[in-house]
Amino acid sequence: MTSEISPQGVPEVVAVVGGGTMGAGIVQQFLTTGSRVVLAEVTTEAAEAGRGRVVAGLERARERGRIDAEPASYLARLDTVTDVADLPSDVGLVVEAVPERPDLKIAVLVAAEAAVGPDTVLASNTSSLSVTDLAAALSRPGRFLGTHFFNPVPASRLVELVTAPETDPEILETVRGWVTALGKTEIVVRDSPGFATSRLGVMLGLEAIRMVEEGVASPADIDTAMELGYRHPMGPLKLTDLVGLDVRLAIAEHLAAELGDRFSPPDLLRRKVAEGRLGRKSGEGFHTWDKGDKA
Repeated sequence: MTSEISPQGVPEVVAVVGGGTMGAGIVQQFLTTGSRVVLAEVTTEAAEAGRGRVVAGLERARERGRIDAEPASYLARLDTVTDVADLPSDVGLVVEAVPERPDLKIAVLVAAEAAVGPDTVLASNTSSLSVTDLAAALSRPGRFLGTHFFNPVPASRLVELVTAPETDPEILETVRGWVTALGKTEIVVRDSPGFATSRLGVMLGLEAIRMVEEGVASPADIDTAMELGYRHPMGPLKLTDLVGLDVRLAIAEHLAAELGDRFSPPDLLRRKVAEGRLGRKSGEGFHTWDKGDKA
């Protein structure tokens, strides 16, 4: 690797494409670990909205004592661009964090690869799409892998690293080191539909939704059963609300197409999404949420 590494062990310059909830969380994580970060969005307004999410995340972290410095000290190392072609060539890592659409992700990754230097590592924050298919569109597939962060990124301890057949083992080891420097734990998964986490998590969530649909128990009682009986930190329906019912539906449909009917989304999930009851972000899903609620 010719790109520089910060004293904290992460790349000196990181680019994140997509400033939504996940992208902003990834930006915040690298800022607080010592990187200079470039956030790429499609418009000035979207870039400002992404920056606003980063600011809000840093302010929350400061209030909870997770960072010592004022948010402004981190924001001094955050830049925004409105075209992936304007990413700096010396960036050490590009993390794509756009919506789960293969065509969109491929377009972003191809544009990013053309903009950065030959030593840059490219990564996708996909939670379910084929890393092998994404890699096939790249000129340097050996320098690409999946880096599946979890929401909320700053508080979550896990990063799921997903390798395609072409992923260079040395690149994997480099990224494992970066994950450790972020204060997180990595697992390594061979590319397969849903990887390890989405495949297991979605299956549990879908079964919990079916239980609600069949009147077996209330959402609150199902969540309590898993939290107290199996020591899950969060019940499957509360987690579905946090992830977003629309996101969970899209992943379930993808897994059903790849792995069969056992991942078919329940009608109740489809109805809630159609009605706009998407979970915490809309105020209602399987639970009712206020703006100040924390999952």
